[in-house]
Amino acid sequence: MARKNLLQGLMDSPPAPQSDAARVDVAKPRYGSGAIGAVSQSISDLKSRAVQEIDPRMIDAGGLRDRLEENAGLDELIESIREYGQQVPVLLRPNPNDAERFQVVYGRRRVAALRQLGQPVKALIRVLDDRAVVLAQGQENTARRDLSFIEKVNFARQMQEMGYDRKVICDALHVDKTLISRMLSVADRIPAALIQAIGAAPSVGRDRWLKLADLLTAGQEQAAIAAAQGDTSDDRFEAVLVALTPRKPPAPRQDQPLLGADGRALGQVRRSGSKAVLTLDAKTAQGFDQWLIENMSELHHRWTTERDE
Repeated sequence: MARKNLLQGLMDSPPAPQSDAARVDVAKPRYGSGAIGAVSQSISDLKSRAVQEIDPRMIDAGGLRDRLEENAGLDELIESIREYGQQVPVLLRPNPNDAERFQVVYGRRRVAALRQLGQPVKALIRVLDDRAVVLAQGQENTARRDLSFIEKVNFARQMQEMGYDRKVICDALHVDKTLISRMLSVADRIPAALIQAIGAAPSVGRDRWLKLADLLTAGQEQAAIAAAQGDTSDDRFEAVLVALTPRKPPAPRQDQPLLGADGRALGQVRRSGSKAVLTLDAKTAQGFDQWLIENMSELHHRWTTERDE
């Protein structure tokens, strides 16, 4: 009976802390030594592998912002879950600031959809520190392969701002140091406000974002943000790229008079780029304009023959 009561006590939730001074960070659990510690560890491991149903009202935001358009496709996800249910559990951790609540590690859109539906969230619970949270979030996003290049750039930028070194960022996004360097180069040269104005741009890859970074010069941020117009984020990227691309000056026009056999001016030739426009004055041409039109095919044939010879 004593052993039964002991196990029952281990399974019960711990009493709420009486003060902040007495609180132990739930992200760093402590297990006793000996048999009781081993049992506690085993029970914790079993709980971490079991899918639990959690009230979405008890779940807070956590981790880094990985999507630039959080609500994109949310209505479709809600309808899918309403019809088929939640197929894949989310990952949560106990909230380090409130032992009665949880934080999202990954699966925020699923949590948002289930919150709107008023349904419990199927979740795995892990005790993770902040470093483990961003690693798990980044690796899960990489495995799904549904984040665009610029969303991964934004994720890397947030990790860098939090003080994580390059190796940790590489591990989180599962990319090598060369690519991380290019991603952080884009993050350094393209302001976060412009990235947010454009959005995820799912069809735009690394090379085109690097081109945009090369075109963007100091003082152009507000003009670029103003140019980010369009129905989709891909359209907004194209609009910004066009606005920043220098326009080539028009080729200078070259006007040349057309003279007749007697030296009189019949009209002029205007050359611009790859075009040559002949203009004849009907009064001075005295019908030569019409004759030229009617005999153009024969004249061209004679020219090609003589050229070949």
